[in-house]
Amino acid sequence: MFQNIVRFLAIFFFGFVSSSTFSPARPPSIPLAVRSPYLNTWLAVGGDEATGGHLAERWPRFYTGSINGWVGMIRVDGETYSWMGQPGPDPVTQVSVEYTSTKSVFTMNVNDMVEMRISFLSPIAPDDMKRQSLVFSYLEVEVAAADGSTHDVQLYADISAEWISGDLSALANWDYGAVDDVVYHKIFRQTELKYSESGDKADWGNWYWATGAADGVSYQSGEDNVVRGLFATSGFLESSADDNFRAINAQWPVFAFSHDLGAVGTHSQSVLYSIGLAQTDAIQFNGAGDVRPLKSLWTEYFGNELEALHFFHHDYSTASSMAASLDSKIEEDSISAAGENYMIITTLSTRQSFAATQLVGSLGQPYLFLKEISSNGNTQTVDVIFPAHPIFLYTNPYLLKLLLIPHFENQEAGKYPHDWAIHDLGTHYPNATGHPEGDDEHMPLEECGNMLIMMLAYAQKSGDWDFLADHYEMLVQWAEFLVDESLIPEHQLSTDDFAGKMANQTNLAVKGMIGLEAMSVIASATGHLEDADDYSAIAHDYIDQWLTLGIAHDESPPHTTLGYGLNDTYGLLYNIYEDAALGLDLVPDWVYDMQSSFYPFVEARYGVALDTRHDWTKGRYPTRILKPRLTGMPLARSDWEIFVAAVSSLETRNMLIGDIAKWINETTTDHPLTDLYDSKLGGYPGIMFTARPVMGAAFALLTMEGKAPVLQRQRASAA
Repeated sequence: MFQNIVRFLAIFFFGFVSSSTFSPARPPSIPLAVRSPYLNTWLAVGGDEATGGHLAERWPRFYTGSINGWVGMIRVDGETYSWMGQPGPDPVTQVSVEYTSTKSVFTMNVNDMVEMRISFLSPIAPDDMKRQSLVFSYLEVEVAAADGSTHDVQLYADISAEWISGDLSALANWDYGAVDDVVYHKIFRQTELKYSESGDKADWGNWYWATGAADGVSYQSGEDNVVRGLFATSGFLESSADDNFRAINAQWPVFAFSHDLGAVGTHSQSVLYSIGLAQTDAIQFNGAGDVRPLKSLWTEYFGNELEALHFFHHDYSTASSMAASLDSKIEEDSISAAGENYMIITTLSTRQSFAATQLVGSLGQPYLFLKEISSNGNTQTVDVIFPAHPIFLYTNPYLLKLLLIPHFENQEAGKYPHDWAIHDLGTHYPNATGHPEGDDEHMPLEECGNMLIMMLAYAQKSGDWDFLADHYEMLVQWAEFLVDESLIPEHQLSTDDFAGKMANQTNLAVKGMIGLEAMSVIASATGHLEDADDYSAIAHDYIDQWLTLGIAHDESPPHTTLGYGLNDTYGLLYNIYEDAALGLDLVPDWVYDMQSSFYPFVEARYGVALDTRHDWTKGRYPTRILKPRLTGMPLARSDWEIFVAAVSSLETRNMLIGDIAKWINETTTDHPLTDLYDSKLGGYPGIMFTARPVMGAAFALLTMEGKAPVLQRQRASAA
């Protein structure tokens, strides 16, 4: 009661809750189990200031916002408290929340008697295909006396059948078992629908909720109120299984474990849980040959899913150590590159970016498939891989190769009728069945430029020039398209497709020119010297004309335009990032300097809007070209802002990165991290554009191998 009064007074007088601190920032949503497109569970922070970010007072949710029932309770000296999930007894007091690239840690106080440390670890192992292939996540709960006394403690945790499908009327089945010293609940749809989703949740595969077998461990499945109520009143479970298989929303079946920890003193005791999804067949792919199923890559390492579960649960020590090393590397590299604000962004983006991917195939030919989460669900979207690719270059360039290979298999097999690069490999994940009729969303110049740029970026980082040589003919096909189209772009979409089609896009044109210069380097490195000279000559000729067509020289201050001749417009010139990152030196230095000086003039509270189309109040563009929910917002794209920051002066870089970090700390929205938001007010358009892998762009500064600091020193001096 006293805690509720304190919370009310804090909100009334100060507008926020001070009982829990957040480090390194207070994000809009905290990643809990965020490991794949289907294991993707978060805790909302924004929205309700009274409960935001409090693990014991909000339901964990799938990235779409649907509830993933996940409840934790603790019983101390006969009194029961909630530590996770909205319903139940009085909540424990949340003291702090800390997130790293792979872990979210909650520190709790139980009535000044017991302290809890609750850690959600979604391990990322970029260099270890065996570990990275497993779609599992850890939850560890550590308990110790906080008052120097000894307390009788029991711990409880469950998940609901809501994890297995977004169709709450779907019939759920379940089982309880053990593999050696690991006990588990197995939950699945009674009728699987392979390669199908409901509400973006998978309709096939087996979910596992597991813990270690030990004295004092009991289990139970059954109706939520019954199972949870039994523990709340007694501190134990019956070690029994409900055999009434039923719909997910019929008396809400839950699957619980209870641990009797006995007398707990100042020496902490811990309980480890594992949660994850096992799918044998993960993707259907239209590559070379007929459409075929691709198995999850973990099936190459383990004889069955129970072996995989057992390995994962016992791998916690190693997984934690590897994750801690990655956390430290990202934190240290980020702070060294651009300071604390930059680290706030990279660490929050890491799990989200990797969680859009799934390793599949065989050891002989693995693939990394990616879902365009929340914006439309496409499979292997090129202009989503493109902004995401810096995180893969930073952690392991081989992963970028695994993302690109399916595109070459599909198009080199003649399964796409157009000359340009395909937009995606399937209208909806996990169906990578291609577009043999050519009916994908057409972004011809965008995707050709993206593919050429990413191929060169991969080869530069990995030294694997043979991969480029193997696909040289297809690369030439895309380059020839750029020769024809990049100087004067036709009426078409760019990656910012929500803004509609437009002709003569300045930023899109320069991507094509950079793509041609990238092709020149590719041609030279693969022994095609005549091609190299030709493509470079064309690129330089085009950029010379672009310097007149795309720049408002007479404006004050001068800047590049949204489109040729539209001198009272602007757009983020994010595509020149690749000119610097690849070391092409196609774009003159003065263009970088000019843009860097311009952005502060159009800065809003939370950054620089993507372009002038998005602020309809200026009256330059009809709102019909925008999706209705986006009109009226001066929209910022945080992924592209970081691309721009990477090639700006130190002052402008710090401004842009600081604005994004400020938005993360202040936004009232409560969905997972977005790449599209209102640069003035801080809101963003619903669930669209959240949890997307494009935030891998946050690593743009870390993939430039010292080029960015040099550029920034030069431009800071010039300014």
